[in-house]
Amino acid sequence: MELSNWIQLMIGIPLLGFLISLAVPENKETWLSRVAFFTAGINLLSTLVFLVFWILQGGKDLNLKEILLFKNDQFEFLIDFFFDRISAVYLVVGAILTFLVTFYSRYYLHREPGYKRFFNTVLFFYLGFNLTILSGNFETLFVGWEVLGLSSFLLVAFYRKNLLPSRNAIKVFSIYRIGDVGLILAMWASHHLWHANVTFLDLTDAQRVVDQQLGHSGIALFIGLMLLLAAAAKSAQFPFSSWLPRAMEGPTPSSAIFYGSLSVHLGVFLLLRSYPFWENQVLVRILIGAIGLITAIVSTTIARVQTSVKTQIGYASLTQIGIMFLEVAAGLELLALVHFAGNAFLRTYQLLVSPSVVSYLIREQFYGFVPKKKQGGSTWKNRLYLSVYVWSLKEWNLDRFIQGIIFRPLKKLGHRLDFLRYRTLLLYFIPSYGIGVYLLVQGYVLPYWLHQILPLLFAFLALLMVLKSFTERKSVRLAWMMLWMNHFWMVLAIAENENFAGAEIGIYLSGVIFFGALGWALIGWMTQQHGDFGLYEYQGLVRQHPMVAFLFLLAILGLIGFPISPTFIGEDLLFSHIHEDQFVLAFLAALAFVMEGVAAVRIYARLFLGGITKSSSLLHSASSPETNK
Repeated sequence: MELSNWIQLMIGIPLLGFLISLAVPENKETWLSRVAFFTAGINLLSTLVFLVFWILQGGKDLNLKEILLFKNDQFEFLIDFFFDRISAVYLVVGAILTFLVTFYSRYYLHREPGYKRFFNTVLFFYLGFNLTILSGNFETLFVGWEVLGLSSFLLVAFYRKNLLPSRNAIKVFSIYRIGDVGLILAMWASHHLWHANVTFLDLTDAQRVVDQQLGHSGIALFIGLMLLLAAAAKSAQFPFSSWLPRAMEGPTPSSAIFYGSLSVHLGVFLLLRSYPFWENQVLVRILIGAIGLITAIVSTTIARVQTSVKTQIGYASLTQIGIMFLEVAAGLELLALVHFAGNAFLRTYQLLVSPSVVSYLIREQFYGFVPKKKQGGSTWKNRLYLSVYVWSLKEWNLDRFIQGIIFRPLKKLGHRLDFLRYRTLLLYFIPSYGIGVYLLVQGYVLPYWLHQILPLLFAFLALLMVLKSFTERKSVRLAWMMLWMNHFWMVLAIAENENFAGAEIGIYLSGVIFFGALGWALIGWMTQQHGDFGLYEYQGLVRQHPMVAFLFLLAILGLIGFPISPTFIGEDLLFSHIHEDQFVLAFLAALAFVMEGVAAVRIYARLFLGGITKSSSLLHSASSPETNK
């Protein structure tokens, strides 16, 4: 077997283990743990054997073009795999830690409700992790990136009967989606810069990269900044650090493997992988270093005042990741890789023993507590010390900052759309959409200025539909309808902007129509069973209807363009028809897709997660104002 083909094993083994774990009955704990344990163990052994042969053959970079999913004259969508020393370090660390965590979890979660769900999600995460690390282009990386985001949401909301984990899972997923804006726009701009589906192997050709950037410095800088946005959000760097303590709501093993060791370091991986592209962009390097430095300073002050052991470990890990950002900005790739491995192993160990540490500290407080002496005086040093202490207790209000500059303005705009009801849709939006489609099909020639404005207008209307769904509380049906219609307005916007072929529209809308109809049918069934109780509270209906909850989650994933739907390829096709100078249109489209994911997951969480009983939810839907947003 050629070494490049061996890469398939590192994807196939986790995929096979995940599929087998889905088929194992829920009451077979031993079987479930063994499937996860042997999947991680066999993949670890396979990785180590592969590394031996790879090193003996010189350790050269390997590239494998695996699957060509779609191709036309201007665009191709392919799954590409790439392996180098960065992949080697991340794969080995990931394989070892996943193996250890699965072994630890088989006893730690014994007789825990959701035992099967935990191991299913961990194997799903491991599949996404390997896809991300072995990705050879942005499209393949985005597949793994999306899998990691979904598995993160599921693990944070593991204790799904409780309200707090359910709410925090949405917060974490929302920050992840902010990072997705950066990655989507970087992919879009990269297509226009290279006029091809560029691979990471292409980026290793330094002369080609320099030649390509010479006449396109603006778009190259834009790509670098968008990659930084994606990396900062994924690795909880400033100002996105506030999501990390919310992610600690899941079980200790998932906190260890996600937010102590692997997932939280993927921002560093993205910067290392794309380093050949932005290494000559001084502004990008300065910003990466500045963000890393600020995160290291802020996180270390927060970590020193935390009362929760897991949160303290999480912020301590962020401090080290901030330093890794500095190392990457300085071009110290080998140092960053060694730092990553050391930090990942240390934080995993600390999080796995944290329950024992808590019990030990409790005993110390009972038998060995000695209060500190009060420091007197009102010197400037004491005042500065107390100010930093208070700000650190408040986590520097980073959560409030993100809410204030991103989500609260979007919510306010969504609330101004309360006039959007079924009557409004029937009287105005659906007829206007029909007129737009008719004019487009007939080939009616519009004035140039109107032709320039219409794509922006239609894309903005699509975004408004999403924001209305994001803030809708009274009707589940209306919230879902808005998400569904958003796609049709977006297709009209791109078709008006440039020739969007019928086959491409079919690929995009096939997933939208199927999964949208599935979600609509499930909502109709739920309404017949429980009434349209709205989205005021978390209903917790997964306990009564687990299969419906699973099918509705699939409907959501297909509608938002998760890789189980043709819409995933369709979204990339759609962005290929947005011109390189149309930054506003690209931003509106990316924001609409990202916020659609947040709005859809919010619908799922409020219907199926939480611990609200049916009677209290019905009562609340009849009388409650729009709270708990």
